Amino acid sequence: MMLDKDFFDRDVLIVAPDLVGKIIVRKFDNDRIMRVRITQTEAYRGVEDKACHAHKGRTPRTDVMYKQPGTIYIYLIYGMYWMLNFVCERENIPQAVLIRAVEGFNGPGKLTKALQIDKSYNNQSICNNSKIMLFDDLYQPEIIVAPRVGIDYAGKEWAEKPWRFMDKSLS
Repeated sequence: MMLDKDFFDRDVLIVAPDLVGKIIVRKFDNDRIMRVRITQTEAYRGVEDKACHAHKGRTPRTDVMYKQPGTIYIYLIYGMYWMLNFVCERENIPQAVLIRAVEGFNGPGKLTKALQIDKSYNNQSICNNSKIMLFDDLYQPEIIVAPRVGIDYAGKEWAEKPWRFMDKSLS
């Protein structure tokens, strides 16, 4: 079953663990298809979350986070790695889930490189996309939680939030 806008139209702390175990299907221009299971996600929860890009409000960079649920949010870190995120909650509530790892590619930069995802996908919908889709094959992972990675700048309270979700058997 393909995930639709209703799946993403919920609080990020519900969507992020629910995305673990789902399948990303990537259709390449040469008709090759790649399927990978999401093994790890992180939740970023709007203006109150000091680790969230939207913490300081709406800017040209964060405008995409205020869009419809299921909008793809892509940004570059360290000048070399694209990060794949999906917007959650209703419009104008800036929440997003970072896809941190998939089977075979442990790391958000490695997965976007393998899936050939770059900024051209930013601001597109995952719900009606012909190149990248999300499916639920009814796999039920055992979820473990941990603090998010690499956000010490946000302060101890936000760095220690257990908002990273992982498939126990695939992490």
